[in-house]
Amino acid sequence: MELARRDFLRLSIAAGTGTALSGLVGSGVNLSPTVARAQELRIKGAKTTPSICPYCSVGCATLVNTVDGKIVNIEGDPRSPHNEGTLCPKGAAIFQLHVNPNRPTQVLHRAAGAADWEVWDLERAMNRIAELFKKTRDETFIEKLPSGKLVNVTAAVFALGGATLEIEFNHLCQKLMRGLGIVAIENQARI
Repeated sequence: MELARRDFLRLSIAAGTGTALSGLVGSGVNLSPTVARAQELRIKGAKTTPSICPYCSVGCATLVNTVDGKIVNIEGDPRSPHNEGTLCPKGAAIFQLHVNPNRPTQVLHRAAGAADWEVWDLERAMNRIAELFKKTRDETFIEKLPSGKLVNVTAAVFALGGATLEIEFNHLCQKLMRGLGIVAIENQARI
């Protein structure tokens, strides 16, 4: 196996650094203050807000650091009994979701058969969703079964709650959907 000069230098530096650090730790030198100082400098002046990872039903706690309202860092919260400061690869990439220049920040709509996307304002999109929801419910609503039993249901709409939403919101969502006659109600925490 050939070893290039650059690879040899990289390995030498890595081995030397590892040897030096293990020597310091082995001789009883406490590196905790250095680690704490490095952590402090990384987020100095940032406002820390506790949050929850949006990806799955585990609900891993995160700390979102902001400077002037802009997110500068997101990491696991070591105080959490769920994740003890660790995050899975998806959770560790939350920050990239927020700073990604390719992330859609507008409502895009493509009409049936159209080739291009059209930018809609949020109010127009919400009104369109409400119109389609009402149309579907009205067309598929079953008030009574053939036997005459009152049921007031529609099987054409499905409701999915989010695992990272608090239980109160999911409860209200469920009550709203049941009130509209929707029987297919699920929560992402169970999927």
